Amino acid sequence: MKVLIATGGTGGHIYPAISLADYLAKNYKDNSFMFVGNADRMESTIIPQLGYRFLGIEAAKFNGADNKIKALKTLYKSYQECIKVVDSYQPDIIVGFGGYVTVPVIMAGVHNGVKTVIHEQNSFAGMANKALSHFANKVVTVYPSVNDSFPKRKVVNLGNPRESAVLDLVVDKRNLEQFGFNIKKKTLLIVMGSLGSVTVNDRMVEILNRMKNKDYNVIYVTGKNNYETMIAQVSESDNVRIVPYIDQLKIASCCDLIISRGGATSACEYMALGLPSIIIPSPYVTNNHQYYNAKAMVDNGASVLIEEKDLEVGRLIDTVSDLLGDDMKLQDMSKAARAMSHPYAAREMSELLYKIAGIEHE
Repeated sequence: MKVLIATGGTGGHIYPAISLADYLAKNYKDNSFMFVGNADRMESTIIPQLGYRFLGIEAAKFNGADNKIKALKTLYKSYQECIKVVDSYQPDIIVGFGGYVTVPVIMAGVHNGVKTVIHEQNSFAGMANKALSHFANKVVTVYPSVNDSFPKRKVVNLGNPRESAVLDLVVDKRNLEQFGFNIKKKTLLIVMGSLGSVTVNDRMVEILNRMKNKDYNVIYVTGKNNYETMIAQVSESDNVRIVPYIDQLKIASCCDLIISRGGATSACEYMALGLPSIIIPSPYVTNNHQYYNAKAMVDNGASVLIEEKDLEVGRLIDTVSDLLGDDMKLQDMSKAARAMSHPYAAREMSELLYKIAGIEHE
């Protein structure tokens, strides 16, 4: 099966797409892949490094664009380019993982009569996916709460392919020994995304200083751009470690609680891991979708929500202490998170693609 995948802009769009391609490549014969994304965003580096064929195009953000005429011209140019891509690659199916770059790719597929599927990672539907849902053959969702945003007959709630990564994960608490911790103690992981958060880092200086010598371990992941600034302001202690990045799945699986943003990929990982969480959603994202992701998790009992505007030192420390001191509460949150997860999402979405493309597989 020849699969054309459109994705880009953020890790929340990119990593589920990669997870799906990885699963198809590993578990099914005779598949080939081509990715289309933004020429100037992170996918243009990440995807080729993984060995996948990648084409970068110029995408147009129409919603909120200062010059909508210019945005429309860019969109049309990209659409024409994508028609040529579809003509030459001749995919059996096209999958869009959100972001404005998916619009010309999916529409080019529709123009050429190719079957199309879109994936919505968030609990609040993006503008691009809402528009494309009227043309795509199927819409795959993660959160049932977003289903009503799309044509009912097209929606399939299968989850996020990234969740399936936990199936092969070996959980080993000894992974925490690299931080010099007493691994018999509970461990709190704090991570604000691959680039970190300047606004949260500013408040974390006092929070981390007050967490020193608590009866739990703390790993604070600053993001690569903020590590030098943070390490200069906070000295580490026996129970507090500051690092620029980690292998998130491997380390998170050993932790008892996480404080994080509410990005789609991270949220689904916590569900699959059954990891209790305190979510501080970024207020700087489109449609405030991280808030809605967090709200869905809170409503199901898997998370605690603290908005950035309400992030106070004392409140956060008290919340952490209360949760880590209550084993029953942590167990309930873990069960609630797992109940929201779709650990077989990659397999089920792969089967859907074969079915829609009308291709038999071994």
